[in-house]
Amino acid sequence: MVLLMVLTAIPALAGEVVIAAASDLNFAFKELLPEYEKATGNHVRLSLGSSGNFFSQIQHGAPFDLYFSADIAYPRRLVQSGLADPGTLRRYAVGRLVVWTRSDSGIDIGAGLQALAGPRVGRIALANPEHAPYGQAAVAALAREGLYDTLRARFVLGENISQAAQFAQSGNADVGLVALSLALAPAMKASGVWVEVPSSLHAPIEQGGVVLKAARNPAGARDFLAFLAGADAVRLLRANGFEAP
Repeated sequence: MVLLMVLTAIPALAGEVVIAAASDLNFAFKELLPEYEKATGNHVRLSLGSSGNFFSQIQHGAPFDLYFSADIAYPRRLVQSGLADPGTLRRYAVGRLVVWTRSDSGIDIGAGLQALAGPRVGRIALANPEHAPYGQAAVAALAREGLYDTLRARFVLGENISQAAQFAQSGNADVGLVALSLALAPAMKASGVWVEVPSSLHAPIEQGGVVLKAARNPAGARDFLAFLAGADAVRLLRANGFEAP
């Protein structure tokens, strides 16, 4: 609600592109945005958070130009409801889920998800599956491994995947089920270890972007989509833990 009121109160600047993006894009976008701004002269105002929460805000009129979700189903639903431009819907990346723990936790995560049932694992951080795609993938993978019912009482839910990662990194959780893109970020890479969760255990984390019908700068939004499809941007997304679509 606060975010919506603030964004509504601040008019978009000329040449400004206002983007709502899933929090797993934090580090990739912060590398990409200066290159885009230099190439186009546009300025980007970026908000990071839960895909599901942004979806709800957009339905209630939040003034974004572009929406990048960690689940392409959300932008598809905006297209279906007439809130997004159907010709701009793009699958821009596929996310990957990992088990992460601090290097000093004393927990061996070599067995992947099965390691979560070990006696040293107390709290397990994941994104809230009610609205976060990585949380939904984590729950699906645990269910496939027969671990969900046993472990659910240990869950510590983050509002989004970045908050779940913070719980694990800070020690407020012993282990986290987080995005590879965050595990590769400098602070988490330096302080922890991770094992990738096999993609066969959950539906693909297909990430999608779309230009919104209420966009104040639709031309700039389309420019950013085109920029994101370029070879340099695709290379950077791969380096940050995403698979190319």
